Amino acid sequence: VISGCLLCAVALVFLVLLQGTQSVYIQYQGFQVQLKSVKQLNDLADQWVPSPGLQDQSPQPSVCHHPALPLDLRPICASKDAASIFQALRTIADDDCELCVNVACTG
Repeated sequence: VISGCLLCAVALVFLVLLQGTQSVYIQYQGFQVQLKSVKQLNDLADQWVPSPGLQDQSPQPSVCHHPALPLDLRPICASKDAASIFQALRTIADDDCELCVNVACTG
């Protein structure tokens, strides 16, 4: 019974590691984010419009205030270049052919 549980635990760890290696990452301006997160960024930016008062008060891009912003994208919000970084990431993610040749993409 113990060896069966150990085998299951090893298999579970292997699957988790395998899943992590199958992600595509984009490295840009010192940030590394998952392509999946950037695709979510596109959806969030297209669907969510913050209140006008929030836009006027914050120097951050409005998507930084979205509660569903993926965790790996949140550190970008602290950058003074957040708006241009988000725009560049969205451009990279929109062009599937570019992903094959873009140096920023790994994985």
